[in-house]
Amino acid sequence: MKFFAIINYSEMKNSLGKVSRLLLVIAAVGLIVVLATPIWRIELSAPQYPEGLNLTIHANGLKGNVDIINGLNHYIGMKSLHNDDFIEFKILPYCIVFFAIAFVGVAVKNQRKWLNIIFVLFVGFGVIAMVDFWKWEYNYGHNLNPNAAIVVPGMAYQPPLIGFKQLLNFGAYSIPDVGGWIFIGAGVLLLACVVIEWRKARAVKKKPVQAKSWAMTYLLIFLGGCAAGPEPIVPGKDNCSLCKMGISDSRYGGEVVTGKGKVYKFDDLHCLISFLKADSSMSAQANEVYVVDFAGTHSLIKANQGFFLQSSEIRGPMDGNTIAFQSRDSLKITASKLKATDITWNELIR
Repeated sequence: MKFFAIINYSEMKNSLGKVSRLLLVIAAVGLIVVLATPIWRIELSAPQYPEGLNLTIHANGLKGNVDIINGLNHYIGMKSLHNDDFIEFKILPYCIVFFAIAFVGVAVKNQRKWLNIIFVLFVGFGVIAMVDFWKWEYNYGHNLNPNAAIVVPGMAYQPPLIGFKQLLNFGAYSIPDVGGWIFIGAGVLLLACVVIEWRKARAVKKKPVQAKSWAMTYLLIFLGGCAAGPEPIVPGKDNCSLCKMGISDSRYGGEVVTGKGKVYKFDDLHCLISFLKADSSMSAQANEVYVVDFAGTHSLIKANQGFFLQSSEIRGPMDGNTIAFQSRDSLKITASKLKATDITWNELIR
């Protein structure tokens, strides 16, 4: 199989390359998978629900702890959630199937103009879907029953479109689920096809076109952009995910990053370890656990690569007695000033 081909300029302007056609078929298969997987996820956490509540949005309806959430929302005057009330669930599956068929049709038709048309339609559909989702969240959180059992003047309960938001004693986290990431991935593959064909059309006549190299580049960029990673802990802005206290000193803290990219921040290693031990399912979801280097620039380091010091003279924000270091030399310097002992990460989380 040749990786480089010399293509006539007129053909480059009108026909699609093999790589673009293959990516279109892959994107179409991905959209079919979206029909069987949750597209969006809203998670709710509160002290009275240590395992949390979740609401998953599928192409054809809502699933998860719908009944429990409806019962809670009744007290604050929010409308109950019922699949029959959403016309979107009746038309969304057909829209997804339409685009899947259209992607394959463009690959078979093998003309660049149809690729550009379906790209514009797909992006427009995505924008309209997000605007519609935001409007639903706004109405859901603002149109409240004035005769509800609990009324907080001026309070609205609109969930976040994406990211985290505190709603009374509930923390709400909104993020794409498996189907949502696949849908975004299909859009990225479609964009890669458009860029590949645009570059081919602008190439000088008979100039070798490295379409496969471009495709791999865009795929690597996409995969790198979706990778989950830690976020800096910002004192005075971030709150501890366990005790809900504001973080004023990051030196004692840490983070848990799940496989889906959700980040939990903690003001004390005591809170972090308690969080992991309190919920075995959360320990299983934890993709990476990070701790703050007590010395130096207080950067985040992987917990299983850190060195730990434990002493009754160490007083963290939540009376924790453990601090972490990136290097053993830094640990020794601090240990010489305290009556402290070394301890490993595995010993801490037992």
